[in-house]
Amino acid sequence: MIQTFQVRTSTQTEFIDITHSVQEAVEKTGVEEGICVIFIPHTTAAVTINENADPSVVQDIVMELNKMVPFKDQYHHMEGNSPAHIKASLVGCSEMVIVESGKLVLGTWQGIFFCEFDGPRNRKVHVKVISNDR
Repeated sequence: MIQTFQVRTSTQTEFIDITHSVQEAVEKTGVEEGICVIFIPHTTAAVTINENADPSVVQDIVMELNKMVPFKDQYHHMEGNSPAHIKASLVGCSEMVIVESGKLVLGTWQGIFFCEFDGPRNRKVHVKVISNDR
């Protein structure tokens, strides 16, 4: 079964720590051992795993993505959100995390981030937990 939760973003480009929400979705399944897949069903948003202890890391990632893919350029897409599509493709729409003893197996400083590139918006996050018992 797929668990889905909402994320409300407040700025054009934003990383939101969703680790707790993903862990809650895992717990709802009752799966003790397996794989958790986090999927973002949007073309201008993404998901990544990175440091969640120091917020300056996320600020640096956003800063460098904005340098690599500037907001203004000679884009052809008529909606004006080509940079968001490009950033979402670079970062990716899914992540997989091991589940052990009903908990996400993440490194000490790791967190799961929803990456908004075309906000503010209401977004969805899908979580699928696959049990090793199958």
